[in-house]
Amino acid sequence: MNTMLRKSVLGIAGVAFTGGLFAGPVAAHADTTPVKTNPVAAVQADVVRADKPDMGRLLPHGTPTGQSHVDLGDEQISNVKAIIAATKKAGMDERAAVVSIATALQESKLENLGHLGDRNDHDSQGLFQQRPSSGWGTVEQITDPEYSTLAFLKGLKQVDGWQDMPLTQAAQTVQVSAYPDHYAQWEQQAADLVAQHWTS
Repeated sequence: MNTMLRKSVLGIAGVAFTGGLFAGPVAAHADTTPVKTNPVAAVQADVVRADKPDMGRLLPHGTPTGQSHVDLGDEQISNVKAIIAATKKAGMDERAAVVSIATALQESKLENLGHLGDRNDHDSQGLFQQRPSSGWGTVEQITDPEYSTLAFLKGLKQVDGWQDMPLTQAAQTVQVSAYPDHYAQWEQQAADLVAQHWTS
């Protein structure tokens, strides 16, 4: 009997102790000293988050498997910045820039290519390998990074629901490539480039 009484008391004490841990400190023993905060630091943290694009928005479907990567030189980085500037000029968001940059990575490795002679796909030129004979513009226009990006984005805007599509499907609908699945391999690098340069 004595043992049962002792177990009951210890059980109740254990419940009370556990309840105290979950409920927090007892008010009579709590430290009531106000915690000093630094509101300026909190505001700065919010600004940093607002300036950096959200990777969830840049990669809404996650990163496809089998990603490729290419090291970029100054001219290619300049073309990345031109694509981002044209995307903003078109009034489109960071996801549109990711689609555009991934497309240009696949088509030209972000190099503003002129006519490649025998290695050319018909008369394809520029960052997006657009063809004058298919109505994309003159050679001078499609080898201008801003013009070629705006032309690509004009096509993208006409794709119903492009924002909800996997990148490779959206890009392929505009580009009509012989290799429709190849755009997906550049999605991570394109997202990283947009995250890095969107606000620069």
